[in-house]
Amino acid sequence: MSEDDATMSEWLANHPRMMGALFTLVLLLSSAGNALANATSTAGP
Repeated sequence: MSEDDATMSEWLANHPRMMGALFTLVLLLSSAGNALANATSTAGP
């Protein structure tokens, strides 16, 4: 498994813009998940 991690680290080191894109994607997905979780809850009778 460490070999796969090293390969991914090398690839991200060679493509720094992709690291930023992946980070932004993770932030957007986590925000969308929170928004969907709050939208489905209903309060009241």
